[in-house]
This record gives sequence, C-alpha cells and structure tokens, in this order.
Amino acid sequence: MKISWLRAKNDDNSFKVLKNLGFDVYNVEDEEKTDEVINNLVQNDYKIIVLSNEMASFSSDIITKYRNQDDISIVIAEGKENLKLY
Repeated sequence: MKISWLRAKNDDNSFKVLKNLGFDVYNVEDEEKTDEVINNLVQNDYKIIVLSNEMASFSSDIITKYRNQDDISIVIAEGKENLKLY
C-alpha cells in the first residue's frame, strides 16, 4: 500500500521527520493545484494521502470526491493531536 504526504513548497516543518526517513513527502509548488496533485497520486496507486492542514484548505474535492471511496483514504493533519479521516 502506497502512502504519501503533501505539504506546501515553503512548509519546512510538516512531515519533516518522515521526509528525512525517506518517505514520499511531496512539496506542492502551487497550492491551487492541490486537487490535481491528489488525483495524480490516486492514479499512481497511492491509497493513503496525508495533507497538511494548510494544503487541505486549497482542496475542494477531498471531502466530496473521496468520502465514500473505500479504497482511498485522505487524512488531514491538523496538528499533533487532531487527525481527520475522510
């Protein structure tokens, strides 16, 4: 199962440890294209996509499109203590 993490290009703090460990952490150049990046990851068989809270605010599709899909999980990392799964 492929897992990816998305963060804004200028966000050096989100998922820093995961990136240093070699996990698939993607810096999104243009936050307005967040939905496009998510769709590309889904097409490349990523089943779990974790977005920083900042990136989630730029996506209009994550809740409506992926809420009822059993094979794709979108996780919004709001902070260390709060995660929402859609």
